[in-house]
Amino acid sequence: MNGLTGEYSTTLDEKGRISLPAKIKAALECGSLVVTRGFDKCLWLFTPQEWEKISSSVMEKASPLNPRHRAVLRHLISPATEVEIDKSGRLSIAQTLREGAGLEKDCVLLGVDKYMELWDAKSYEAYLDENASTIDGAAEELGAIVF
Repeated sequence: MNGLTGEYSTTLDEKGRISLPAKIKAALECGSLVVTRGFDKCLWLFTPQEWEKISSSVMEKASPLNPRHRAVLRHLISPATEVEIDKSGRLSIAQTLREGAGLEKDCVLLGVDKYMELWDAKSYEAYLDENASTIDGAAEELGAIVF
């Protein structure tokens, strides 16, 4: 899934499923995705292979004796669930994850190279509006990026 980018509108159906866009389905080499809580009130979606790298890295650095580390583990690692993509290209999102991200009917799926983010459409628009003034500063923090 490396190199996957794009912003896609999708709809959450009455059974809590989203349809994956054709470009995303074509880029996936596996029949499942790992879905977990992200930050900024969205969900993160990974291929199982990418999730293994991320979760292993987090687990190596985190100590269950550190309360801040435990908070990250509970937020990111604990709710992670591998979900099969059905024959129609749909992904079922667990109710607890849907509720935590505030997903309603209209959603936005973002390709962020090695993972995807799933947002409620209204929450995503609000996020963009609230953070518009900080984007320049955040880009500067990345250092010298040459085009």
